[in-house]
Amino acid sequence: MTRIIIIGASSGIGKELALRYAEAGNLVAITGRRNQLLKEMQQCYPDRIRISSFDVRDKAATNYLEQLVNEMGGMDIFIYNAGFGEPSEAFQLEKEILSTEINVNGCVALVGAAFQYFIQQGQGQIVLTSSVAAIRGNSWAPAYSASKAFLSNFAEGLNIKAQRLGKKIVVTEVRPGFVNTKAAQGNRRFWVSTPQKVAVQMMRAIEREKRVAYVTRRWWFIGQLLKLIPYWLYRRMA
Repeated sequence: MTRIIIIGASSGIGKELALRYAEAGNLVAITGRRNQLLKEMQQCYPDRIRISSFDVRDKAATNYLEQLVNEMGGMDIFIYNAGFGEPSEAFQLEKEILSTEINVNGCVALVGAAFQYFIQQGQGQIVLTSSVAAIRGNSWAPAYSASKAFLSNFAEGLNIKAQRLGKKIVVTEVRPGFVNTKAAQGNRRFWVSTPQKVAVQMMRAIEREKRVAYVTRRWWFIGQLLKLIPYWLYRRMA
């Protein structure tokens, strides 16, 4: 039985991951701000799901994580799925700040705590839900794209650090394309996948301990195209 903690699991991709991992017989701890939704999920698998309601921006967030690890008797996989991004034609400073606080500051605190735990344990796996948006800047949500680029580099840096420390710690960065969730917004959406399909492909990538995974897989082609488009052309699209 694998012990898995998912940060940001009250809905969408995180919810699907939690339910599928629990259904497979794993012990899963889920977090989110909406406690009632967490309780409803726990009722599906009361013996396999633990819950903790908190905001990743809370200064005590790492304490809540430590409590969950103790309650589960350890941790094997840590998934940071919390995120925020709201596109807007106008520049809205408060939303840009919120994206940074959740996607960057919250991630560094909790992923850092998980990485430190795995160093002491000698092994483990960390999963960061990034985005195809990490590849280039975007005028509709500048801080969101920048924060996902941060996650991408953070994941790569942690992988290198784990190797230099001689620890069997794998950090998997998952880059979803457009996903049909309540929180998902954006202009010109295409290839929109369901959270169920994304969760299945994420689990496969996690099992294979991939360093970078695009979900769904066809978004890999978009990722490569984005890297090749020159700025003078890209700025007309973004």
